[in-house]
Amino acid sequence: MGNYVCVLIDLFNREIIGYSAGAHKNAELVYDAFATVKADLNTIQMFHTDRGSEFKNQLIDEMLDVFQIKRSLSMKGCPYDNAVAESNFKMFKTEFVKGRNFSSLEQLKIELADYVYWFNNIRTHGSLNYMTPVEYRNQTL
Repeated sequence: MGNYVCVLIDLFNREIIGYSAGAHKNAELVYDAFATVKADLNTIQMFHTDRGSEFKNQLIDEMLDVFQIKRSLSMKGCPYDNAVAESNFKMFKTEFVKGRNFSSLEQLKIELADYVYWFNNIRTHGSLNYMTPVEYRNQTL
């Protein structure tokens, strides 16, 4: 039985601002990722996703309404609408998942937290002038 990961990426600086891992690819996985966001959710202007049912459902609709976050859905069959996320998922799979087996969901959650810290604070990004997402955010604010 596999597990699933949900990451929320800030398009401004490619920072992973929220994340979760769970046994099911569902609305609760997405909701749990939002629960880890340290920033004020009222400052999030847009939530862009593909058309998966884990993103478009009553639980997520209600959460977005509470925080007045607008929704943007990719056009059906158009992966280019979600190019940044697709690029980040490719990196994530290469750097974190490839060739690995996690002995438990708990191990996955612990190692995911470590990866997110590394990705945001240590890993440099060419698209950010070879700064980390946190360095880029701090420099531009």
